[in-house]
Order: sequence, then structure tokens, then C-alpha cells
Amino acid sequence: MVNKADNNKARLKRHLRVRGKISGTAERPRLNVFRSAKNIYAQIIDDVKGVTLVSASTLDKEFEGNGGNKDAARKVGEMVAKRAVEKGIDQVVFDRGGYIFHGRVKELAEGAREGGLKF
Repeated sequence: MVNKADNNKARLKRHLRVRGKISGTAERPRLNVFRSAKNIYAQIIDDVKGVTLVSASTLDKEFEGNGGNKDAARKVGEMVAKRAVEKGIDQVVFDRGGYIFHGRVKELAEGAREGGLKF
């Protein structure tokens, strides 16, 4: 019998390993990324207080178009950056969520950088 590797389980292990090393503070919160097959989500989190400061996703009402491609990821990055700058957040720690920094995750990061976030 062939045992197939559980990709999400491996991603969660990577995510926990990264989360042991980085955390968001009030001065420099964490920009977290989650991607599913159809959508992509981004949150800016203050881990000291345990609160989400800003969030954006392809499920938001102002988002138009397909949610599962690189263009959508870039738009979500720009949306979360715009909302963060409005709240006075300009520096973050990027948390790729255990995903490879490639494709949609990279586009979201580049969109956030274009929107004014520094990381």
C-alpha cells in the first residue's frame, strides 16, 4: 500500500517552526498569509495582545474577479497594505504561513510592499 504524504500536515509543521521564531508586536505586527485553492487571505496580527488589527481577502465585498490567481493575490496585498497604512501601520513581519515564497504568496507580498508596507 502506498502512503501519500499529507501536504497540509507538512505545511502546518513548517508554519509552527516559523512561528516559534517570529511574532508580531504592537510596533511591528505580523502579516499572516493563508491560501486555499479558490481564495487567499491576509491578516495583520498583534501577537502580544492576540488581536487582528487589519484583514483582507478575496471574499471581501470590494474585491472583484477570480480569487485563486496571482492577480487576485496582488490586489489583496494592496488592500491589506492600504488598510494598514490608514491605521498607522507601516512596518510588519511577513509570515508566509508555511507556504513556499513563490506564486500567489510572493505576489501578495509584492502587492503589500507596493501599498506601503515595509518588510
